[in-house]
This record gives sequence, C-alpha cells and structure tokens, in this order.
Amino acid sequence: MSQNQYESQDPQEQYRSPEEQSGGQQEPPGKTSRMPDEPDHGEESYQGTGKLTDRRAVITGGDSGIGRAVALAYAREGADVLFTYLPEEEEDARETVRLVREAGRRAVAVAGDIRDEEHCQAVIEQAVSELGGLDILVNNAAYQMAQEGGLLDITTEQLDRVFKTNLYAMFWLSKAAVPHMKEGATIINTASIQAYQPSFQLLDYATTKAGIVNFTKALAENLADRGIRVNCVAPGPIWTPLIPATMPEKKVESFGGDTPLGRAGQPAELAPAYVFFAAGESSYITGEVLGVTGGKPLS
Repeated sequence: MSQNQYESQDPQEQYRSPEEQSGGQQEPPGKTSRMPDEPDHGEESYQGTGKLTDRRAVITGGDSGIGRAVALAYAREGADVLFTYLPEEEEDARETVRLVREAGRRAVAVAGDIRDEEHCQAVIEQAVSELGGLDILVNNAAYQMAQEGGLLDITTEQLDRVFKTNLYAMFWLSKAAVPHMKEGATIINTASIQAYQPSFQLLDYATTKAGIVNFTKALAENLADRGIRVNCVAPGPIWTPLIPATMPEKKVESFGGDTPLGRAGQPAELAPAYVFFAAGESSYITGEVLGVTGGKPLS
C-alpha cells in the first residue's frame, strides 16, 4: 500500500494478489466488516489538497466500496457530502459518516432504496436543503448478481432490480439534480469494464453498464450549454463487499487475477479519478469515459 496516492511503486505489488486475499461469502448487499480482508478506501493514504473546497456532493452507494472511497476523498479535498445507502447497510454507513466528519466536513447519510423515483427526488431535495446547494452528483450505486447459466437463469425480478438500481435511478437523480446545478457543476457516473467486455454471467448488469456509457455521452452534450460537465469512470475488478455477496466462491478466489496487473483494484485507487472529474483541472473534459481497469482495455 502506498503512503499516499502520489507515491509511485510497483502496481503489481501494491496490494494483495488473489491468492493472498480472502473475501468470505455473505448475503447481498454485503458488509465491509464481514470481509476477512477489508478493502482499502484510502483511510491511511488519501491526502487532500483542497481541490473541492466548500463544494457540495451527492454520492449514491456511499456506505462502502467505491462510494466510501469517493466520499472520503471528497471530504479530504474540502467537500461536504450527502450519500445514500440501503437500510441494511447501516453499519457501513456509520463508518463513512465518521470518516467524512473526521476530515472536518459535513456528512449526511440517507437510508432508502433508489429504485423508488420519489426517494431519488427526496435525496436531491435534502442535499440542497442541508448542504445549501449541489455541485457534484456521483451516480455510483449498483446491483449485480452473477448467474452461471446466463440468460436462462436471470429472472424478471432480478432484471428489474438491476435495471432500476443501475439505470433508472441514475436518470431520476440526474433529472432532479440538474435544475439545482450552476455552471461548473459536474455529474460523474460509474460504468464498468463490463460495458466493453461483458460476461454472460452478468448479462443484465453488463447491459446496464453499456447504457450508462451512452447516457453519459448524450447527457454531456445535452448539458454543455448549461456549463455542466458529465463524465464516467469505468472500473475493472474492484475489491468491494459486492464481490463476495454476489459472485460464486471460486470467482471470488481468483477475482482480478485475469488483469495484466494480476490483481483486483482497491476502492482507494478509484477515488482520484472521481476527484479529477469533479475538480476544475478537468474543465475541458466532458462526455469522457476513464477506465480504471488494471490494464483491461475498454474496447
């Protein structure tokens, strides 16, 4: 592990290899504390430099994984954060609140299911009310459930959950947020390597992630004349509670081993990409997809 996100070292050796890492099996949506080897969110390494001072951010799925790492990084960069989580993720949510407040910023945790349109609207209204405005929206929350039989094993119930969590919520939240955003605001969506290299076991999930890429590009053009930028981060295999909660044990044991770097990525390694897209240093970038994939190509 790096001392901070600026230090260079061998990326193959920076974190555990699949053979050295244990996720444990658990029920979805998964809890960080139940993973024998917990993910690194940047607790000990992320150093802020004031890039997001006094900005107001909404992050969906901010209780754990990538969402927690982004919340922590934003807070250390000077932003106040409201994040969403499922009621059963209360334990993880409390830890994210602690990390944000420890960084000296405001933390608002909102329990609920973003598959509900009214809840999505209420999230944005609460952010505007409690944070005093909205500058950054990170559509990060997602659901997946691997099915070894692919198409024939995916139920309509699962399809509905995946599409509403990954696509519908992003649409509803963005639509509710834009009227409150001023010039210089940003929307950042989370896609996946699955948008480009889909696995049949994640057919429904991969379909939504491809949709997120196109939503990002179209919305970027749509909002350019408002001065609002829209970009997308496409992670590769990232070590989060979702992995042991939604994938077969054999897949978990080898997770990330098929990347050129030979290991899964950590949430802390994703956070700088979200900071980059939220900060002014990416001012001439919109409609772009940044892959953080351990070397897997977006093609």
